[in-house]
Amino acid sequence: MNDGLIPQRYAKALYKLAVERGNAGRVYEEMKTVADSFAANPGLQKVLSNPFVKREDKKQLLLTAAGDLLEDDYRSFVELILERKRAEFARLMALAYCSLYRKENKIAKVRIITASKLGDDQMKKLRDIVEKAYSGSTLEFSYDVNPDLIGGFVIDVDDQRLDASISNEIEQLRLKLLRSN
Repeated sequence: MNDGLIPQRYAKALYKLAVERGNAGRVYEEMKTVADSFAANPGLQKVLSNPFVKREDKKQLLLTAAGDLLEDDYRSFVELILERKRAEFARLMALAYCSLYRKENKIAKVRIITASKLGDDQMKKLRDIVEKAYSGSTLEFSYDVNPDLIGGFVIDVDDQRLDASISNEIEQLRLKLLRSN
């Protein structure tokens, strides 16, 4: 079976249930925490995929991965995926739920990457530019520093990218020089 189909179906079912119960936003926060837990702990996926790990241990891991304030919808969801032996898809389900929630609620995920840490004023200017360009959408911002950019910044909004970095300019110049030969 397609790895993408299973997580999508479970995410849609959870979203529908959470919307009916008025908990979609809180479950979204839990699923973001779960996705972050998988990113921070790559070994978590291996444990959930291991058939020798007890069901109760997997349950405890998934509940802990969601943080402190657990909704009953998430607890029921964990029980369901463990019962159906779908725990290895938990990360993909969390990502699919987050994506579905953002789409349904017109939320754009914005990631600003700079070569060095910016001051509050400079960061506010970048935020204002993005907010102006995407008025009408709710924006979720995250910030990263990547010295490999050399200078400038990169702004990712969902699947669109604005690359105003020095490293990109150097790469474009390199490609132009290669084409001219």
